[in-house]
Amino acid sequence: MSKLWGGRFTKQTDQLVEQYTASITFDKAMAEEDIQGSLAHVTMLGKCGILPQDDVETIKEGLHQVMNRIQSGDMNYSVSDEDIHMNIEKTLIDLIGPVGGKLHTGRSRNDQVATDMHLYLRKRVVTFAGLLVQLQEALLKQAKANLDTIVPGYTHLQRAQPILFAHHLMAYVSMFERDIERLTDSYKRINTLPLGAGALAGTTFAIDRHFVAEELGFERVYENSLDAVSDRDFIVEFLSNASLIMMHLSRLCEELVLWSSTEFQFIELDDAFCTGSSIMPQKKNPDVAELVRGKTGRVYGHLVGMLTVLKALPLAYNKDMQEDKEGMLDTVETLDGALRLFAPMVETMKVNRDRMRQAVRQDFSNATDIADFLVNKGMPFRQAHEVIGKTVLYCIEQNKYLLDLSLDEFQQFSPLFDEVIYEVLQPENVVNARNVFGGTASVQVEAAIRRAEQAIVQSNAWLKEKEAANSLK
Repeated sequence: MSKLWGGRFTKQTDQLVEQYTASITFDKAMAEEDIQGSLAHVTMLGKCGILPQDDVETIKEGLHQVMNRIQSGDMNYSVSDEDIHMNIEKTLIDLIGPVGGKLHTGRSRNDQVATDMHLYLRKRVVTFAGLLVQLQEALLKQAKANLDTIVPGYTHLQRAQPILFAHHLMAYVSMFERDIERLTDSYKRINTLPLGAGALAGTTFAIDRHFVAEELGFERVYENSLDAVSDRDFIVEFLSNASLIMMHLSRLCEELVLWSSTEFQFIELDDAFCTGSSIMPQKKNPDVAELVRGKTGRVYGHLVGMLTVLKALPLAYNKDMQEDKEGMLDTVETLDGALRLFAPMVETMKVNRDRMRQAVRQDFSNATDIADFLVNKGMPFRQAHEVIGKTVLYCIEQNKYLLDLSLDEFQQFSPLFDEVIYEVLQPENVVNARNVFGGTASVQVEAAIRRAEQAIVQSNAWLKEKEAANSLK
């Protein structure tokens, strides 16, 4: 069969051009969304009297047959048919005859492909929000199991102040909560229907775009036909949100890699999420964490690539915009793989509480509390800072830690020191002294866990609503 658009042409398309311009190798990932949009479109054509109802029913039955082929893996895709839209339409015509050619009445591939991508991303955003909730739940489980586990907190990768390990994990729960918020907020922009905009100017047929929007579960319809077919902001926004998610995952990956090293020995990752060495039998490598960290750059690249494609495009559609799909689809695959692995990897990791406690007792991360102690005795903070600096220097020279000093040794730096200093310096007391909203004190961390659990309840309610709305009709 000749190309569906070939009437104006006198030559066949060069085979190299066909291969270069075809998108079927990757946009077939949106096959089900393409049929979903076509079913709503042809239903509207019948409702508006643009097509006879008999033709509508024949086309719908044919589309369901094509859907069955796709879902069973029996669909044959052809590069000569360029993209998923033409492949499906050609297959439809082969199945039901020329009446299948009426399906494209009142639409263009420009508004059709935009609709497919909106439908595709709409579902994936809900999936990713759900996977982030699962990751939050895994982190919360570890946090609740480690409410009395104290670990060094770091700045500049130098030990700074002791904190609860649960507090550290809750920082990532907060990060992923922002990611969920960004995804759910972006949903309203993804959930806007471009179909009916035609190639760029609308259509002469008396279509009902709002009916199609209702059929497909879209909350809004693009108000400007030029904008409808040329807008890819929703893809840029998704790639930006995905980049932030991957950045947060990568930061946690870096800590998992460090914590599981011999130098730290704070955690042990489950064997199911590690690999070995081909030459060194003693090795246990945190490959999942390392690969997620590595793939972060891949997602960043797709974001920059998409912005670069769009930066100088005139309205409306241009073939450059075919480049919107591969980066989006690859990001979906990359993010999906990372999130599905991460929750069970976090949930199954073993925490070495004794090693963490040992690390806290063999550093000077409680030094700030001595300064606070002296300030409460009336010493100006800057003077207290100098006193503690000299005290720490003395400890280093004597190969001691602060709790190893006698009271006489303390008092050689300030007569304000008394026996209370030993209570002040206990790691538990250092942690619980930070009893402010958002601090590391156990009561504050417990409160943060409760707030996070409430947020998860709200996220799950949103997920349930959107999953029902996105189910295929």
